[in-house]
Amino acid sequence: MTPEDEWLWGWDPTPGIVSVWADAEGRATVWRRLRGALVREQARFRPWVLTADDAPYTRLGDRVEVRRLTGEGELRFRVEADTLGVLTRALRRDAPHLVLPPEEQYLVATGRTSFGGLAYDDLRRLQFDLETTGLDPEHDHIFLVAIRDPDGAVELLEADERGEAELIRGLVVRIRDADPDVIENHNLHGFDLPFLVRRAQRLGVPLPLGRVGDGLARRGARRGTARDDDPERRIRWVAPGRELLDSMDAVLRHDFATRELPGHGLKAVARHLGVSGPERELIRGDQIHAVYLRDPERVRRYARADVVEAAEVARRLGGPAFALARMAPRRYERLADAGPATGVLDPLLVRAYLRAGAALPAHAPGDGTPHQGAALRLIHVGVAQRVVKADVASLYPSLMRTWRLGPARDRLGALLALVERLVDQRLAAKARAKAAPAGSPERFAEEAMSAAMKIVVNSAYGYLGAGALTRFSDVHAANEVTRHGRELLDQLCRELSGRGGVLLEADTDGVYFAAPEGWTEADERRVVAEVDALLPPMVSLEHDGRYRAMLSHEPKNYALLGYGGDLVLRGVAFRSSRAEPFGEAFLRRAVRALLEGDVPGVQAAFREAVGALRARAVTTADVSSRVKLTKTPEEYLGSGRRELPYEAVLASGRRAWARGARIRVYRSTAGAGLLRDAEDDLGGAYVDADPRDYDVEHYVRALRDTYAARLERAFAPDDAKALFADPAQLDLFARSASRIRPVLRPA
Repeated sequence: MTPEDEWLWGWDPTPGIVSVWADAEGRATVWRRLRGALVREQARFRPWVLTADDAPYTRLGDRVEVRRLTGEGELRFRVEADTLGVLTRALRRDAPHLVLPPEEQYLVATGRTSFGGLAYDDLRRLQFDLETTGLDPEHDHIFLVAIRDPDGAVELLEADERGEAELIRGLVVRIRDADPDVIENHNLHGFDLPFLVRRAQRLGVPLPLGRVGDGLARRGARRGTARDDDPERRIRWVAPGRELLDSMDAVLRHDFATRELPGHGLKAVARHLGVSGPERELIRGDQIHAVYLRDPERVRRYARADVVEAAEVARRLGGPAFALARMAPRRYERLADAGPATGVLDPLLVRAYLRAGAALPAHAPGDGTPHQGAALRLIHVGVAQRVVKADVASLYPSLMRTWRLGPARDRLGALLALVERLVDQRLAAKARAKAAPAGSPERFAEEAMSAAMKIVVNSAYGYLGAGALTRFSDVHAANEVTRHGRELLDQLCRELSGRGGVLLEADTDGVYFAAPEGWTEADERRVVAEVDALLPPMVSLEHDGRYRAMLSHEPKNYALLGYGGDLVLRGVAFRSSRAEPFGEAFLRRAVRALLEGDVPGVQAAFREAVGALRARAVTTADVSSRVKLTKTPEEYLGSGRRELPYEAVLASGRRAWARGARIRVYRSTAGAGLLRDAEDDLGGAYVDADPRDYDVEHYVRALRDTYAARLERAFAPDDAKALFADPAQLDLFARSASRIRPVLRPA
């Protein structure tokens, strides 16, 4: 292997590693799966830290070993000892330093990574899902657990006369007997594990879910449960020797890249992926326990379906995280929820520099130069027909390679070396995936590797421009990449327009243009190939899709209708975590009608949505929005302003919450309402989960001014006014919807 290959893959090819657990005393336990059998190995390593100041360690004598790293980086001393405690107690906290978790220290030092020689399906995966009487573990309890073991068998544990404590003990026994490498579920870290941990604590039941130790550890995380001692910070529970994966992470990562999912909940994703069948039992979350009391078999069917779907959703979308763990020196479960820049690229770069014996730079503020941001153009708005997407494959990484634009402080050139290898190997993986039989394990593995490499490659430009957040940031290099990107997009737009295309939008992902009437798919591909031949050698333009119609609304906010009838909504204007479900449902129906040329159908969707609101046929959940509390109680009460989310919390009787808590709120006739669901971060029970006491006219105005307004660019102003007029105040002289036609005009 070349040094650059070692930077990307590590240098110790030990196969079959499925989990690593290490401690501050330099002891590591490694679990490997070899030909299906699990092997446990013990290893020793020397804990280490990187620091800019070795003075505190000189007085420790031979208790520590100090190595001077080469180069000018601030972190120029690597200090090792028999225990991590010796190092951290002497560490100068005010000096630049780097202290990794013990498992990452072990992986970086040894050059090992996970899953060598293993396929995704070689791991033993177990799913479990809780059914509870409510959402507050202080007052509610677990009455049923569905477990899908690694061989696919589903078992239900029920509290009945044995009680909740015995149910939890039974779950622990089943997990330890099955001995899975991975425990997973959808929203595992958002609900199931925190609820289970709290109920076990209250009942005095131990939770030895790992392969070592008598309980769970914890780690900091971006998404998880609030810490008891610091509610503004998040943690995730850790089972030593096993990986705890939340398929919600895979869903969020997939949707960030594709923007194609209708929602992030298990049922919505399972339906979208074709995992859920028409016979799937569905029960509203707040009704599950009540249904169980009168019809337990129905809830049993529901719970079985949950774990089966969770397993398949994880399998469909979890491949990239598995592939990342074959590259990066971090535990699998950490890579599953890591950001690609600080969570994947940083560990790779740290390993590269230490392998080369080179000093690392410290995080540093910029010189005040602003980041210019990505190139983006909106050229036409409205409705276009015969739309083509020409994709610039990994534009910014390609420009970084072409013009050798890397961080000035990266004296090894490690970032560019990683990008080059990832781009080349991703293209090879894509080719192998296309050559493999559809649905085969080989195709799955190659597609997962390609997706993982794309995640890392496409984060390289963001890594450059991230300021003090990343170790090798360089805003000047990032701005040079952006400048070349703008020049290239100018060229693309000129060439495509000169060949008859009507440009709609151009950005780093590519160009959308409308083809002239009469063009065939062969014509589209010929034109894209002609323009591709004019680009620099490392930049590639590909025919990436064709669509029957497109609604161009705002930059990066558009809707596409495929020739097969599939509808794609992109951007926060059409899909937002804060949007009320009734508004999104209206948009999906109205946009489809618009792109199918059915303008009366657009008007009918609006009028029927207004009618449903005024008849209170819309549920409270469907008018609520999910919001994040960004102020503490003290900050809000001291602001002197009234804001709906905080008023809703206060109206529910709460006077305490954590900054960052997410809640679901709506505007009620009394002013503010708080709705409870499984993803909320506040405890407490609600007497009526669907009071339908919402402010009807407020939501009618929101339908018109927020949601219908996103379709107005598709019409002349007077036509839009006629289409979305209040059904209770119709103008007899307004233009008929059947005579209105969509428009396309310059932005």
